[in-house]
Amino acid sequence: MARSSALMLTALTALCLGASALAPASAQEGIKRTALGSSDFPPGYQTVKGYADIAKGTCAGRHTHPGLETSFVLEQELIIKIDGQPDHLYKAGEGFQIPPGVVHDACATANNAVRVLTVHIVEKGKPLGSPAP
Repeated sequence: MARSSALMLTALTALCLGASALAPASAQEGIKRTALGSSDFPPGYQTVKGYADIAKGTCAGRHTHPGLETSFVLEQELIIKIDGQPDHLYKAGEGFQIPPGVVHDACATANNAVRVLTVHIVEKGKPLGSPAP
């Protein structure tokens, strides 16, 4: 049980829009993550839930995930930057998905902090996210 809890905490450390615990410190300042839980589902995968509070004008840092990210803006507005696409502004009450392996960044607007609920479905044993160049 202790090993399972440690694995869950490791996965949840990287949760919610941050690239991972490996992301540069500057990209992580102004972001508060709250773990909401993890489950071993579907078979061979782990579903990891949590939310992030991102300070106004702060970005999570360019990153990828080895699995699907589904997010929902709970409060204020969030700018999603996906390589090769125009930036997209999501408002409270709107959701979006990021396919596996897509380089992206998530930023609060210059005027408001944002709160986002995030669910990741990743293969067991893979990191939740990785920094992108």
